[in-house]
Amino acid sequence: MSTSAPVIDDRTPVIIGVGETSERIDQPDYAALSPVELASRASQVALDDAGASALLGPQIDIIGAIRQFEVSGANAVAPFGKSDNFPRSVARRIGADPRRAILEPIGGQGPQHLLSELAHDIARGEADMALICGSEAISTIRHLMGQGETRDWAETVEGSLEDRGYGLDGLLTADLAAHGARAPVQLYALFETARRARLKLDRAAYTEEMGRLFAPFTEVAAANPHAMAPTAYDAEALATVTPSNRLICEPHPRRMVARDQANQAAAVLIASVGKAREMGVPESKWVYLHGGADTKERTPIERQDISAYPAAALASRRALEVAGRTVAEINLFDLYSCFPIAVFDVRDDLGIAADDPRPLTVTGGLPFFGGAGNNYSMHAIASMVQALRERPGAYGFVGANGGFLSKYSVGVYSTTPKPWTPFDSADLQAEIDGWAAPALSGDDAVEGIVETYTVDHERKPMTGVVIGRDAAGARFVATTSPDDPAMAQTMAEVDILGARVVWSRDDRDRRIISELHPQTP
Repeated sequence: MSTSAPVIDDRTPVIIGVGETSERIDQPDYAALSPVELASRASQVALDDAGASALLGPQIDIIGAIRQFEVSGANAVAPFGKSDNFPRSVARRIGADPRRAILEPIGGQGPQHLLSELAHDIARGEADMALICGSEAISTIRHLMGQGETRDWAETVEGSLEDRGYGLDGLLTADLAAHGARAPVQLYALFETARRARLKLDRAAYTEEMGRLFAPFTEVAAANPHAMAPTAYDAEALATVTPSNRLICEPHPRRMVARDQANQAAAVLIASVGKAREMGVPESKWVYLHGGADTKERTPIERQDISAYPAAALASRRALEVAGRTVAEINLFDLYSCFPIAVFDVRDDLGIAADDPRPLTVTGGLPFFGGAGNNYSMHAIASMVQALRERPGAYGFVGANGGFLSKYSVGVYSTTPKPWTPFDSADLQAEIDGWAAPALSGDDAVEGIVETYTVDHERKPMTGVVIGRDAAGARFVATTSPDDPAMAQTMAEVDILGARVVWSRDDRDRRIISELHPQTP
């Protein structure tokens, strides 16, 4: 008994082209390209990948772009200037004049979120072809500024722009920021140590686990021509603190932190099946989005379990449900890997064993391939498309993370044709928004028990941050005083998980740690 192929409607969205470009300052062909130039080159590669590129550019209805890190805040200033309409600057260079130009909010979830959105637009008949792109030239900017050089990258481009703002609301509380937990390197360190507490591991054992997780990533990066750090390391080399692998923020050595010094760009071209056929794009290029989902967590201090990422778990399971697949049926993964905890949480929630042979990255991951700002997952999607074309019928899972384990967007992909299934995560978000949040510690509390902590070795003087629960079970955050470096040094030398911490208030109403009483071994 034969099974007939599914009927694919002409409005079904498919990925028809992907492109990547990169440059390293140590390469002989290094050209110090601007973000616009990098994104334009990647976009042209995507058009070329689909074929008939001279015909495809004018057919693009929508161009969506990802913000660079250097313009990810209202007060941010691009050192060499910027385009006032980034997506249309790219469009102009590839012969496109789209009806719509979109600039996405910040967050590493952006590429997957935007692709899912535009796929729905195509399925509804609101567009026939869309391009999404993004780039970073952080390494070049730092290099040129270090050399005392400058560039003029300012552009003024006519045309409409849907600027969606920065998307910073709800990521962080003023209380966390005031106590020194305001950057990813600090927040993710707090998440990581909270997971160590949950697993009841000592520092050495947990660091070894992080090394074992990331060692296979380095092997993928070493074979990737677009990787910024293409060197394979074993678990011990990743876990051992040395002058070249210094401790950044407890428990993360440098090699376990996203590498933002990158010059990279990626682009993805999406079209309806009908348009792809009209333009003569061969079906061997087509990759279908089988399912997806998007969720958002509350701020870190308002989560019951700081070590977990349940919103990502909900998004992951929903995307698989829409795709009609189980985790066991996924052949390839790319789990966002800015820090080990971002991989651990999703891997564990999906029930993927630590010794599962399936790769968890198709690029090499953010610390090794490169943390191309908000645009990393565009590279993950592009690499996944190429990998799936080489393995027709296989299934790929891209998990894209933004903020502080805050926003998660998932896509499930395959060359296998599948009728379009719209997806909506509103019910998941309503569930998340309804979760009970812990009470926050009041002014009368003066001590509590440490749930998690970190020591920022990059700050001068070195600073420690603690999150815990007071006697009433309410959540608090506290920090060391810059006038008391010995306290931060104690936190660096002694494991204070479960310790009793006593604080006083300073003139900025911050909780300043005055006493630490570690648990007796």
